[in-house]
Amino acid sequence: QVQLVESGGGLVQAGDSLRLSCAGSGLAVRTYNMGWFRQAPGKEREFIGVIRRSGSGGTTAYADSVKGRFTISRDNGKNTVYLQMNSLKSEDTAVYYCAAGSQVVSAVTLERMYRYWGQGTQVTVSS
Repeated sequence: QVQLVESGGGLVQAGDSLRLSCAGSGLAVRTYNMGWFRQAPGKEREFIGVIRRSGSGGTTAYADSVKGRFTISRDNGKNTVYLQMNSLKSEDTAVYYCAAGSQVVSAVTLERMYRYWGQGTQVTVSS
């Protein structure tokens, strides 16, 4: 059975940092494109960034809204991907999800192309 289990969310103040974890089971995260998405109340789910599968180079890409502040990494030994969030803003408040997909590298920003999803973890940033 494939599972993605997210953790690390919480309540922080603007300017603080937070690291989210996405632990995989039933799949090797290094063999999938591992995307991060977020959804705020009343808004569409939004692509944040991705670390591509190792076979596609393992490179990262980020949405403009988080570029320079967020960093995605992977620990293959722990079969876990991370989202390091720095300089958090109130507009970063959302439920954050990780997802795994096998799509071509040109489609890594598309929510519908990811097969497996975590349960989500709440991040709240107070201003």
